[in-house]
Amino acid sequence: MRRPGAGRRLRRLAWLALAPLAGWGCGEGAWGRPQLVLDGSSTVYPLAEAVAEEFQRENPRVMVTLGRRGTGGGMEQFCRGLADVVTASRTLRSTEVAFCRERGVEFLEFPLALDGLVVAVHPSNGLVDCLSVEELRKIWRPGSPVRTWRDVRPELPPQPIRLYAPGTDSGTFDFFTAAVVGAVGASRTDYQASEDDYVLARGVAGDPYSLGYFGRSYLRGLEPRLKLLAVDGGGGCVYPEPPEIREGRYAPLARTLYLYVSKSALRRREVERFVDFFLREGPELAQEVGLVPLPDSAYVLGRLRLQHETSGFGGGGREE
Repeated sequence: MRRPGAGRRLRRLAWLALAPLAGWGCGEGAWGRPQLVLDGSSTVYPLAEAVAEEFQRENPRVMVTLGRRGTGGGMEQFCRGLADVVTASRTLRSTEVAFCRERGVEFLEFPLALDGLVVAVHPSNGLVDCLSVEELRKIWRPGSPVRTWRDVRPELPPQPIRLYAPGTDSGTFDFFTAAVVGAVGASRTDYQASEDDYVLARGVAGDPYSLGYFGRSYLRGLEPRLKLLAVDGGGGCVYPEPPEIREGRYAPLARTLYLYVSKSALRRREVERFVDFFLREGPELAQEVGLVPLPDSAYVLGRLRLQHETSGFGGGGREE
């Protein structure tokens, strides 16, 4: 039986803290232990961290190394053969697919969960409860003239607006700029950037004139210190709650999160087991970390695809 979620993060840190210090590559670990390397999205990181902890408990011989370079940074590692598995908060770019192909890296894609990007301000901001996509575009577009809250709406005070958002290696940055501004990567640059969404959430929580966006899973523990805004995508103001995300009402800031695995890495028993474990345990753990599970059929189809792809080279019948 899985241990309760409370205290999970502290237990994880005990075994994850040393993992980044290991100097071994994919497939080799300390004292001959099999190693699995996972990198990618900071948005998916809390889920990947939870899955890795549970997998490690059931498979103590396997060393799991986690990174969170962002979707773009993780994909570069993946295509260079430096990661077995990568998570992503957007679908892959054609340039990333081509980069992998040039290096002979074939992969499988598995949808993992749903996320809603949250737009947050400091709780002391009592004048703004909802922003339209048009207002968000006005704030974030390249060359934006918005410097104060009054620049957003005439009735708001002339206080400076301080912005927090992911860095350019983040899939969240790519998704938000495409959905709100209209082009991937199109954004003003005068904001506090970080690939760590916890840094962004804490920044907004500590700044009375702040506005930021990040993945929903990074609200954990900071809910009283943040005020979430509703977003009007054209059909009225909607908050990023699970039913609205699941049913498509939180548009255009709801998205699917993904896992990619190298086909060559799947020839290793520990990698196949990990991906299967992720698809089996992911739905429950996604809820624990604040994400929204996909329909059960999506995970069944994912496991069938995994079984089909691995059966061609002896999947399911190998020993560590």
